[in-house]
Amino acid sequence: MTDPAEQSRYALYYAPRADESLARTAAQWLGRNAETGQSRALVPVAGIAYERLAALVADPRLYGFHGTLKAPIALAEGLTERELLDAVGRFAVNQRAITVPAMILAEISGFLALVPAAPSMELNDLADQCVVEFDEFRRPADAAELERRRGSGLSQRQDDLLVRWGYPYVLEQWRFHLTLSGRLPDDRERRLVFGELQRRFAGEIDRPLAVRDLCIFRQAGPGRPFSVLARFRLGGGRRLSTQVWQAA
Repeated sequence: MTDPAEQSRYALYYAPRADESLARTAAQWLGRNAETGQSRALVPVAGIAYERLAALVADPRLYGFHGTLKAPIALAEGLTERELLDAVGRFAVNQRAITVPAMILAEISGFLALVPAAPSMELNDLADQCVVEFDEFRRPADAAELERRRGSGLSQRQDDLLVRWGYPYVLEQWRFHLTLSGRLPDDRERRLVFGELQRRFAGEIDRPLAVRDLCIFRQAGPGRPFSVLARFRLGGGRRLSTQVWQAA
């Protein structure tokens, strides 16, 4: 019988807790909450057809509302999901919660996201540690994955990072962001969505963001949505999701 972990991918993300206003607003915008598993119809945006809106949020809906700390990986041969859980739990115990002074709405490479108003060295350090500390769990990318990544156009430095760490946007190439849309090449469409996001996320823009947890998201198989597998309090040492977990 095939081990489900062999078909799964795992990522280390920041995600707001389900009871936080940011999580509720994002779930309404994307039509899905990656922690509760609840889905809902999208709230229409004036001037954008419903089908087009669904297409614009399809990618962030699939991945779940999050900020990437270590991009999705398949587990290296011989390693298990439980070992990853234990390792992340032990790691989280020795970290500290981070407060980003303010978040803003911005365009990044054609898509819209919430980003820190100013760089956060604490966030950068946490992401760097996640990339390096858990690389032993990463199954090396095959030739097809490398070529797919290169198809988006990478600098030499990004290609070097891709080969070494399995993802091109890490270390100094990394930027913390909470994705809210797919790419928006049309100026009119981008203005409409930007204005709608400014209205809906007004309570989060120019406000602090508390990064209190480190989450493991799991994708159970190709094309399946990512969901929260575990949530660990930074500096706390215990799992905060519904299944009880205690750091070893």
